[in-house]
Amino acid sequence: MLLIILNIIFCISFLGFAYVNLNDNDAFLWVSIYLSAAICCGLAAAGKIYPFAYLFLTAFYLIYAVILFFAKDGVRDWMMKYKRPSLVESMQATKPYIEQTREFFGLLIIAGALLINYFVSAGITS
Repeated sequence: MLLIILNIIFCISFLGFAYVNLNDNDAFLWVSIYLSAAICCGLAAAGKIYPFAYLFLTAFYLIYAVILFFAKDGVRDWMMKYKRPSLVESMQATKPYIEQTREFFGLLIIAGALLINYFVSAGITS
């Protein structure tokens, strides 16, 4: 029951994240990323389990997260070069590192949600 509630929360959240990304320059990429995660979580809440999809999408998200981590003005630069200033002072990405760092953490959240579903479906946790 807890997993169903968690997946419903993730599904609604990811749908909301997809919606707020509709006006971005890279909307096709981010709406697709969030919608695919929302669909996986929605199907898991409905009892439809797809472990291969969870692994495939998680691998894609984690590879993309690594790319964002090491990109120019990415997460590494935010931590080292810019000394970790707040990312949430305003919703506008006024500094070059804000967008990529927020995207990085979004990818980690999605990967975490899908890995929870994978581990439960594989019987690793109950």
